[in-house]
Amino acid sequence: MRLGIFAKTFPGQDAATVLRAVRQAGFSCTQFNMACVGLPAMPDAIDPAVIAAIGAAARETGVRIDALSATYNMIHPDPAIREAGLRRLRVLVDAARSLGIPLVTLCTGTRDPDDQWRHHPDNARPDAWFDLCAAMEHALAIAEADGIDLGIEPEQANVVTSASEARQLIADMGSRRLRIVFDPANLFERATPAEARRIVADAIDIAGDAIAMAHAKDRFPDGRFATAGTGVVDFADFFERLSAVGFDGPVVTHGLTAAEAPQVAAYLAALGLR
Repeated sequence: MRLGIFAKTFPGQDAATVLRAVRQAGFSCTQFNMACVGLPAMPDAIDPAVIAAIGAAARETGVRIDALSATYNMIHPDPAIREAGLRRLRVLVDAARSLGIPLVTLCTGTRDPDDQWRHHPDNARPDAWFDLCAAMEHALAIAEADGIDLGIEPEQANVVTSASEARQLIADMGSRRLRIVFDPANLFERATPAEARRIVADAIDIAGDAIAMAHAKDRFPDGRFATAGTGVVDFADFFERLSAVGFDGPVVTHGLTAAEAPQVAAYLAALGLR
């Protein structure tokens, strides 16, 4: 499994600066964000010179870009906002194709109009699932045309909250291009170490070969997010179970500061990530 980090953990607005920091902190791969080149995370357009600079920086540093972030609220209450997100997704999928990035990551959305990472009670309504399926059909048409996979992450605040719901969406869409981004700390809000280990194990069994990328984030027992290795997630068990279902891809840490990154890299490397 490859040792990765969110590129936007590090300051800078040019790809070379950011990817050098990724490498110097001890990571071999990254999930990239267009904010790292001074653009909005979901830009309306990307200058070809910017694409070329990102590719050159990846080659220079030897940092593999395994995913590109393209998170927008796929079930926002305002259809016009959903449509704008879809247009910008096309821009990022095209960028991923140009750069040879295999995976573009999404947010399955929330009915909250102001924050795509905030829970809303209407997320559980059938119409929310219907709108998600409609939006995902359009997103997959874009991705399939460019040969890019889309990654959905079970998240307590969004429509898809569990591995079983992610599997259901994949089945509903009927596309091999729809994959799972597996973050153990997003599968629960509060748990003891034993409870967290069981929840994560059960979810890996369900997600199985649909996992395209894992995230390495942790939680404290009171529900606050934590850097990997400081909370209730048993990462040694997590990686062992990922390996058992055949996963050997990128494990990307986030939710940490640039100053914390080398220590987290050393912790994850000691568990076998490279």
